[in-house]
This record gives sequence, C-alpha cells and structure tokens, in this order.
Amino acid sequence: MDKLCKIRDLQRAVHQFESAFEKRYGICLNEGMTLCSLSKTGRLCPGELGELLGLTPSNTSKVLRSVEQKGLVTRELCNEDRRQMYYSLTQQGRELLASVSCREVETPEILRDWLCG
Repeated sequence: MDKLCKIRDLQRAVHQFESAFEKRYGICLNEGMTLCSLSKTGRLCPGELGELLGLTPSNTSKVLRSVEQKGLVTRELCNEDRRQMYYSLTQQGRELLASVSCREVETPEILRDWLCG
C-alpha cells in the first residue's frame, strides 16, 4: 500500500510540473521529450520514437502531429521505403529546446529529491 501512495504522490508531482512546464514553454512533457529525443538522434520514425518514449502508436501520432503543427519538427519520406516517414527538428524546434531550462519551472520537492538524489 505504501508503494501505491508513493506512486500517487509522484504522479501528482509530475502532473504539477507538466502544467507549469506547458504554461512556460507551450509544449507538454511528451512534446518536450520528443524534441529532446530528436535532438539526440537526428531523426526518427514514429515507431522508434514511440518505443523510445514508451508511448502507444496512437499517442505517438498525436504528439508528432502536435509538434509538427507547431512548426517544431519536420516530416520527410524515407528514400528506401516511400511508405516510411522520418521526423527531425526544425530550427524553431532546436531554438525552443535550447531555451528550455527546468530551473525556470517550479519543481515539486518529491521530484527534486528523485532527480537530484
């Protein structure tokens, strides 16, 4: 039972952080993690991204659609398999990611302890 309560507290803290993060930067955590992942890999197909982030194909599609509409990523066809799409950061996406400083977003104590401890 104690573990469930701790998970509940952690989930609340993540939600609180995400709300503040979204208010500050205009993107949710999944969108931010998408940008971060693309910055480290260069480009990914939706399946690779979903697997990396632990998202369902449906959620991956929603996140990619959102960041594409915001002009943060671009979509391109694979040269070898024209059915496959790849996503990469735009200049606007790189600039937004570079501007992100989690120190500017209030982090609940439970998350600070977990991240720094």
